[in-house]
Amino acid sequence: MRFVWAVAAFVLAALMIGAGIAQRTIFEGPKTESQAIEVAGDAPYVLIDGSVLTSHDGSQNLRVQEDGTIFAAYGRTADIKAWLARADYTEIGFDAGEITSASVAASEPAAAGAAALTPAGSDLWLDEFEQKDVLITPLQLPADMSLLVATDGTQPAPHSLTVTWPVRSSTPWAGPLIVGGSILLVVGLVLYVLGVRHARRSRGPRRKGVPLPVTEPIDLAVEGADKGVIAATPSRRRLTRGTQAFTALPLLAVSAVLVTGCTADAWPQPAASPTPSSSQSVVVPDDQGSPVVTQAQAERIVDRISKTVATADEARDAIAAATRLGGTALAVRETNYTLRGAIPTQTALAPIPDGSLQVILPEANDEWPRTFFAVAPGGEGADESDLILSVSQQDPWAPYKLTSIATLTSDTKLNLAPTYVGAIPIPADSPFLAIAPDDLAAAYADVLTKGTGSAYAASFDVADDAFQKQLDANRTQRLNDFNQTGAQTGSLTFSASAGTQPPVALATLDSGAIVAVTVDDLDTVVPTNADAVIKVDNNPIVQTLAGVAQSSTGFTTTYANQLFFFVPSQSSKERISLLGYSSNVLQSKVVG
Repeated sequence: MRFVWAVAAFVLAALMIGAGIAQRTIFEGPKTESQAIEVAGDAPYVLIDGSVLTSHDGSQNLRVQEDGTIFAAYGRTADIKAWLARADYTEIGFDAGEITSASVAASEPAAAGAAALTPAGSDLWLDEFEQKDVLITPLQLPADMSLLVATDGTQPAPHSLTVTWPVRSSTPWAGPLIVGGSILLVVGLVLYVLGVRHARRSRGPRRKGVPLPVTEPIDLAVEGADKGVIAATPSRRRLTRGTQAFTALPLLAVSAVLVTGCTADAWPQPAASPTPSSSQSVVVPDDQGSPVVTQAQAERIVDRISKTVATADEARDAIAAATRLGGTALAVRETNYTLRGAIPTQTALAPIPDGSLQVILPEANDEWPRTFFAVAPGGEGADESDLILSVSQQDPWAPYKLTSIATLTSDTKLNLAPTYVGAIPIPADSPFLAIAPDDLAAAYADVLTKGTGSAYAASFDVADDAFQKQLDANRTQRLNDFNQTGAQTGSLTFSASAGTQPPVALATLDSGAIVAVTVDDLDTVVPTNADAVIKVDNNPIVQTLAGVAQSSTGFTTTYANQLFFFVPSQSSKERISLLGYSSNVLQSKVVG
């Protein structure tokens, strides 16, 4: 009876293991689902809308085949469409379960003198890819992002595209069937061994056999046919046991391999119990725009700026620097290039930090211009402080440019919005701050000029103002140096005024704002005697910038100060605090 149960267990085990394997192989179904997209027309760009990419669950895999270079990029759908306003393109969408295709004509003419539209290197893309003949790239994009496909931006876009999604086929009983079959296989083996053992014991005592003749020793030195047969042939009993062990071990090994190869979808999954989710700490208004950059995007932009400016600094190329610098940041570098070309000992300005950013505060804005603030680590030295940057983009086709950069000098803790939310832009004339951004530079310049006599002196935190302390020390030193030689024939005065660069302000979560402004600090030297002249032979910077070595009317030298402030709300009792600054000579001219 044990043999019958063993055979039944073997048969049932084979059926169960076979059924489990069949579920994971021939009955599993396809692992991917593909959608071929044929593009008609000769438009230079193809926009694959996010609705197409999310028409199936799971990540996406794009395959494009075309002779020559193939370009692909992805970004926010609104950004890509804004960039494509100057080009014809084919839009691939998804509606009512069907792929749609529509030709879209350019809606905005290119600006006069603007370079030809090219897709590579735009700061709007979250990522881009470029390959020859065949482009294959895995993606995982949400519905509000789209794909842009092109060649070089002038030739027709590729016509053969395929998007593939993984298909997750669940086989919840494959694992239990294989495991159950393996257990039955072991049970069958045990029953079989027990059956064999029982059969041997049930034979009873045996009759004594006839005595066998005495076996003579075999001479191994004698050559003969029988020697090879006796030495090479094992007993039948021994051969049988070896075969059984050899057969059982592979069966167990195969079962173990099959079990360990089963993934989670080969087992029944219990229904997930709902778990409470944490509430959002930041409430985003429905009408608030999206953050203009992501962390990775901002780091890539700053890295591009750093590399471009480094090359321009080495060649003293102001035109190249202007492709990635703007406003005061560009103006002081152009002055530095001029001075380095005329004065051998003049040092270059500090390099722009690379893309390693510690803090990103992007503007929440769907229109242009756009801005983001960033904090980058300083150099390797112990005295090197972190840097704060203001980076702006004027339109969808322009690159982001660094407009202000300063060294952080304050440990003020700010309540900033998360990068994925973005900061609300503050209007220049906002009445909700302690001082409107438009008036901040002039108010601070008045404090620098009049000191405690300024009407705005009480609005600023002087105790934590490293720039004002440094400026007072520099002014005192320059005045002492001047009085040693020129006090009898001239006078040196100091003043400050708001710079020409417009302010940029982004809100903090406590109703305040970070505001970037420029304030000019002016040194004016004039003669006090009608017969006297002011000479600058010993001042190569003033002589180089003014273009003359002496003047009967005097000289005015302007230093551009890039400043970042935290401005509290109007209802707050906090004072305006300086976050960081940088100061560089901007120009020097004859008093006219």
